[in-house]
Amino acid sequence: MITSAPDDAESLAVGALEWLLKAAGDVDDGLTWPDILANGEFNPTLYNGTSGVLTALLDAWRYFADDRYADAALRGARSVADAVDDWEDNGLYTGVAGMAVALQGVHRVLGDTAAGVSAERALDVLRSRYDGAGWNDYYELIVGNAGIAIAALECGDLDLAQLAVDRYPRTAEPSACGVQWEIRAGAVPRLHHMSHGTLGIVYALAAVGRAADRPDLVDLALAGAADVVSRDEAGPEGFLVAHSDPQQQHEKIERHSYGWCHGPAGDAQVFRLLSQVLPDDPGWASLADRCWHTVVNSGLPRRLRPGFWDSNGRCCGTAGVLALACDRQVERGDSSDFADVLVADLAARARTDGDGVSWSNIEHRETPSDLAPATGWAMGSAGIIRELLRHARITANREPRYTVPFPDHPPTD
Repeated sequence: MITSAPDDAESLAVGALEWLLKAAGDVDDGLTWPDILANGEFNPTLYNGTSGVLTALLDAWRYFADDRYADAALRGARSVADAVDDWEDNGLYTGVAGMAVALQGVHRVLGDTAAGVSAERALDVLRSRYDGAGWNDYYELIVGNAGIAIAALECGDLDLAQLAVDRYPRTAEPSACGVQWEIRAGAVPRLHHMSHGTLGIVYALAAVGRAADRPDLVDLALAGAADVVSRDEAGPEGFLVAHSDPQQQHEKIERHSYGWCHGPAGDAQVFRLLSQVLPDDPGWASLADRCWHTVVNSGLPRRLRPGFWDSNGRCCGTAGVLALACDRQVERGDSSDFADVLVADLAARARTDGDGVSWSNIEHRETPSDLAPATGWAMGSAGIIRELLRHARITANREPRYTVPFPDHPPTD
């Protein structure tokens, strides 16, 4: 029986953590979490698998000092470590690169030597699979070289990070106002945003360029950013760029989105990074402000029409916007008003039963439209928990930074 959910961030997180722990499965001496996008099978990745759950558990352990969360993270890390050698995908969110980030996080936070050794093993696997240009034919952040670059950077391997961005200068396509890239070799639409588009590549180039003292990479990042900025349709106060050009033809893809993956909530993270890389140029902070103006005035988190704002998750839903709201509270001195609206919406949409709190996203084209609750970072409880706990920490004047930072989210100063 579903009852009413708790209405504050900390209590929501507690209920969601209970549900998450109960959803775990035992494998030998490890734990795994089911991936509903793969019929409940084991998935060790950051996007919708066990690696993403580990990061939420580490945030929970640091917040509550409850060793249940640390124990679950250690056991989960063992199952991820066991998958490193045989997992064929290499990407940040879909493969070995993201597994390295999660394992390194367990090592740093809990001092687990085995997790640290496994993280290094994951980096060795990546090096061994490099084919002279990359790891696959994708250029973007979720699957391709851009994400692998910033994962290597997060793990302290600057040489591997530079290797991963080596292809971008020679594959950049000149555009009217800058440069752009294919999502993958031979793909026709040019995507523009964080997850699969030019701005995800811009993020990687700027981050690696700063770390390696490579002005050439930073300059290329600026050229990519210039292309996307030139496509803005909401200035001068706002910032809104279409999903792709020519528009990718797919029944589930709208021309404009507002979340992290294909909208201004994610664009703002790139502009935040550029404002840190180039602190003397106020234009990047201004662009982040314009992104926020568009997000706040878009109507979300209300469901204005079928298909609008049907996700609670971190990738393309409410939790991803909450991440930016919290960034702005710390960096820009914003009030908590809109963050509170987002938390209240997550509370209103939560499902509470005997197992705890979970969330069901909506696919209005299907019957029934309520999707099964997910455990992972992108569309599930792990990603929501991380943002709820961060909001709770900021509200209580505690450390605003994540316990395990994600490579594509600039830390707050």
